[in-house]
Amino acid sequence: MPPYLLGLRLSGRRVIVAGGGRVAQRRVPTLVAAGADVTVISPEVTPSLEDLVTQGSIRWERRRFAGGDCAGAWLVQACTGDPEVNAVVAAEAEAAQIWCVRADDAEASAAWTPATGVVAGTTVGVLGGGDPGRAAGIRDAVVEGLRDASLETRHSRHKPSGVALVGGGPGDPDLITVRGRRLLALADVVVTDRLAPRVLLDELAPDVEVIDAAKIPYGRSVSQQRINELLVEHAKQGRFVVRLKGGDPFVFGRGAEEVLHCVRHGIPVTVVPGITSAVAVPSAAGIPVTHRGVAQEFHVVSAHIAPEAPGSTVDWAALGRSNGTLVLLMAVERMSLIAATLMRYGRSSDTPTAVIQDGTLPGQRALTATLGTVVEEMTSHGVRPPAIVVVGDVVDVAREIDMIRADMGQGP
Repeated sequence: MPPYLLGLRLSGRRVIVAGGGRVAQRRVPTLVAAGADVTVISPEVTPSLEDLVTQGSIRWERRRFAGGDCAGAWLVQACTGDPEVNAVVAAEAEAAQIWCVRADDAEASAAWTPATGVVAGTTVGVLGGGDPGRAAGIRDAVVEGLRDASLETRHSRHKPSGVALVGGGPGDPDLITVRGRRLLALADVVVTDRLAPRVLLDELAPDVEVIDAAKIPYGRSVSQQRINELLVEHAKQGRFVVRLKGGDPFVFGRGAEEVLHCVRHGIPVTVVPGITSAVAVPSAAGIPVTHRGVAQEFHVVSAHIAPEAPGSTVDWAALGRSNGTLVLLMAVERMSLIAATLMRYGRSSDTPTAVIQDGTLPGQRALTATLGTVVEEMTSHGVRPPAIVVVGDVVDVAREIDMIRADMGQGP
């Protein structure tokens, strides 16, 4: 007979887990996440389970299972490594009319634990007819479909409303967050930036309205005020609006300005963080912004205003004196002045410096130089925006990695 699937609300309800080994280690966290009052009965437990005990998330009775231990439980999990003990646990639960899952014998078990996954409030449970590998594979396929919204419908009654500010990441479309991709697939309107991963727009349904709000340096642009107005206008029409931005919306993305405008007009806003290019692009080039014994701090600077020009709030003197890593955004056209300013305030002209253009994208290329030679190198290599400049000894860590790889015949 086929099993009858049922979702259990275990919050605050007693659950007994007999056994503290690897099977229990897999199952207990899910029970804790469901809010169950979990007691583990076992002479020993794994370090992960002991950590849950220390946190106060579960109770541990350090002994073997004994008669009467199932009393008051709503669910029992028999997870010991001894089939005879598991049989005793299951028999006591059966006599007390308590559902029991036997980890060692599916045929003798009164209940089965499905392969489960949770995506945005939707729980997926799959029973594979006694084949746990098959169940997990089907579960993974369904979960992935829910995560990228390929199994979602934009007409669901649970569809989000208002505006979502989604950080699209540093450029590679695979680096957008799972939640960001899911919300993008549910959008009625997408307001996109120049640096957002635009290849994702090809995946949208044909009836999704895409509004290009690119700000092209020294070229066409949509004012920030107009972008703010577009978000509110479309949201007030009952459409779900995704503001797709490059990197993270709150890192030099003017995201907070858009949130403030929306909430002032009564529009609910969801902010989905993105992977900022300030860290991701150096990483993609093999450069750690911090490294033990080399740099324990890093500074991210927007260089769209020249050093010490009116309107600049950057303390270039402090940056020149600092030993931390500098990550410079929008610095390509002002690098000559920036390098001179940093050296004037104390940075050595020999400071290792890297420039990464089109970071994380197929055309990514990087060059290394020193602070004293980087401008000449950028000119000779025809570096153009978008590019990120990294100043600091961490650049030499990437060189060391590359040298070791080359010596061992490894690829990048």
